[in-house]
Amino acid sequence: MEDGTIPDSDITASSAWSDSTEKERGNRDKGEGDGAWCPAGAVFPSASEYLQVDLRSLHFLALVGTQGRHADGHGREFARSYRLRYSRDGRTWITWKDRWGQEVVSGNENTYDVVLKDLGPPIVARYVRFYPLADRVMSVCLRVELYGCLWNDGLLMYTAPVGHVMHLSGSPVYLNDSTYDGSIESGVQFGGLGQLFDGVLGGNDFTETKELRVWPGYDYLGWSREALGQGSVDIEFHFEKTRSFHTMQVHSNNHHTQGVRVFSKVECQFKPGLLLPWSSPPLSLAVPLEDLKDPSSRPISLPLGGRPAQILRCQFAFADRWMLISEISFFSAPPSTTTSLAFPQVRADFDAMTPRAGLPVAKDDSSNTAILIGCLVGIILLLLAVIAVILWRQYWKKILGKPLSQLFHPSLHSSIPPFTTSSLLSLPPACGMDLEKGLPPTQEEPPPYPDAPPYPALSPPFPASVPHYAEADIVSLQGVSGNNTYAVPALTSPSPTAADCTPLPELPRHCLVFKEKLGEGQFGEVHLCEIESPQDLPNLEFPFNVRKGRPLLVAVKILRPDASKNARNDFLKEGKILSRLKDPNIISLLGVCVSSDPLCMVTEYMESGDLNQYLSHRVLLDKTGPTHNTPTISYPALIAMASQIASGMKFLSSLNFVHRDLATRNCLVGGEKGESGGDRGGERPIKIADFGMSRNLYAGDYYRIQGRAVLPIRWMAWECILMGKFTTASDVWAFGVTLWEMLSVCQEQPYSNLTDEQVIDNAGEFFRDHGRQVYLSRPDVCPQGLYDLMLSCWNRDCKLRPSFAHIHSFLTEDAMNMV
Repeated sequence: MEDGTIPDSDITASSAWSDSTEKERGNRDKGEGDGAWCPAGAVFPSASEYLQVDLRSLHFLALVGTQGRHADGHGREFARSYRLRYSRDGRTWITWKDRWGQEVVSGNENTYDVVLKDLGPPIVARYVRFYPLADRVMSVCLRVELYGCLWNDGLLMYTAPVGHVMHLSGSPVYLNDSTYDGSIESGVQFGGLGQLFDGVLGGNDFTETKELRVWPGYDYLGWSREALGQGSVDIEFHFEKTRSFHTMQVHSNNHHTQGVRVFSKVECQFKPGLLLPWSSPPLSLAVPLEDLKDPSSRPISLPLGGRPAQILRCQFAFADRWMLISEISFFSAPPSTTTSLAFPQVRADFDAMTPRAGLPVAKDDSSNTAILIGCLVGIILLLLAVIAVILWRQYWKKILGKPLSQLFHPSLHSSIPPFTTSSLLSLPPACGMDLEKGLPPTQEEPPPYPDAPPYPALSPPFPASVPHYAEADIVSLQGVSGNNTYAVPALTSPSPTAADCTPLPELPRHCLVFKEKLGEGQFGEVHLCEIESPQDLPNLEFPFNVRKGRPLLVAVKILRPDASKNARNDFLKEGKILSRLKDPNIISLLGVCVSSDPLCMVTEYMESGDLNQYLSHRVLLDKTGPTHNTPTISYPALIAMASQIASGMKFLSSLNFVHRDLATRNCLVGGEKGESGGDRGGERPIKIADFGMSRNLYAGDYYRIQGRAVLPIRWMAWECILMGKFTTASDVWAFGVTLWEMLSVCQEQPYSNLTDEQVIDNAGEFFRDHGRQVYLSRPDVCPQGLYDLMLSCWNRDCKLRPSFAHIHSFLTEDAMNMV
């Protein structure tokens, strides 16, 4: 639209506020008139106003852009979200949805910035409508741009049976055509286009997909001979015009061990026109024997003999129990010519102009495809050159030396490997799904959450992206204590600075007396030890709450001597980081043993162990009084403990540290400060630690990914589970779960009625925000005001969650008055 490819005459609108805001003002980056299209009517609540673009022929659209009304700084109107509807014939209109069924597209945050949105899946359409949305009555204006290319395939629709669900060891693999945009009746989909022509080729393992956060089997459309009840799969293709068909390529899977084989033969019929009869006899083609034996997935080429047709109907015969097809493409040409044209498989990752290796490519002599490809190659080479220069500069900075402060600057180490969809074959099936929404269909047993697709993929962890964490680096503390990762403030920030990093005190090994093994991590172990005479060690910071002559309990993290160089570096970095955390409610690093192997870190330990075990053996006092001879704890004592945890987290958040594994198992309990006999009045000191993950006792609290990394998903915010985004706001979420644990006296695991996979599904419900997300229920002894605090910690919008300063203030001032 911006460059005039789409003339103003091809732009229409439902209405316009004035002549200066009519339809042609909807061109992006143009400021004529009042600078945008603005509808006359309100878009709330009806959402019926639209801007329509006629592309004059079918186009493949992969990207859209929107902009508000800037008008040289005088405009104030923009659309925060919108819907897209498209049509191939001008009669049937389809609402675009992403791969997870979301139809609302996020728009602009101001009047001038251009917001580009990938269409995944992309659409094939002639007509496109933009429907701006609003959550209240307000002025909305819009400018738009479309990105794509001509749809040279000429394919209007295909008809095929609905795909089926395969169960591998009890885990569902959805083989439905999840992006099909036509209708479905009596087990047959018709009138639309979908994954057989989206350009994404499935791999050898059909349970692995190329799209993130989708379910196993997404790349394939598959059928079971038993479920279909016949020996072949019938697929019919309708094209715009009659063509001469020379070759058909079918990308199929041949996974022998699962009863999946390519089709044994194909029988095709040809209809030259809509009103003409089917040609006879049918063309019968056998699949070569080598294709039947080859276990890999690949395109199988079948000659069609140059027969003319506008409609093709092909029957693919089963060779085993299952048939899986990812893509179908054709070599064809108009009947009046002898030049062979290829119908392109346009890639769903928006590489619409780039031919795929080994597949036919559309040739259009009037296009500028070669020029565009050359420009793209040039841009890529330029970017590679820039990246090479940056890497070379960084290398020489390291060689030539750094300031002392940078010696303590941690580098990026991701402790969690990428979470692929193959690791989620055990996710429960979704229930009540409409195939047009791109979500798994209902075919077998209903799952616990209606309308919820599996949300399998966890992105690799990212550095915190919230603005006030922009300067924080990430360092993995996985060596001994588990997989905890802390966001560390840049050393340019006011506190702490490199000057605060004093040398770590070296403690003699002989002073450590082994008591018991607490647990082990990936590269080492954690032991409970005693220091018999702590006052005699000059390098040990003192005083402690230990009377003279009594031993001091410590936790000793020991790195295995055969650990890698990276693990040793991470271990030393962890020690430097912990040495900077000086707070009454944070476990302190007392010293290290690094003069010889094995490397050791010595941290303080609390005599009453971790908070989870401490509370789980107690009964919460109510108005009836304590149970006879049973350890008890009072509501005020619990709130005092929670306040201490909030205080420690307030300190961490002030330094932009992100804990990532806050839970009662990672809080240690000291001796009572007040009266003895239960906790009815005495206050016990609480300190936040980081090695709960290393203890076998809590293995059930972590979700294991592909047998390697583990994640505390029941304490994690939805954005952590789905996007790997860890911030102080996600620590606030975990604090809400920790507070719930405490008021439940650690008698059950959070979401104990849900499996790990269902917890991940619930994170997807938070993402969709359709009101189906499940919250932890209010504990019996929890006042409503305190439960409201928990709910605020679990707010979907991380910006609306309370700060730890607010939480600490609430617990110290208000929570005690709720009893």
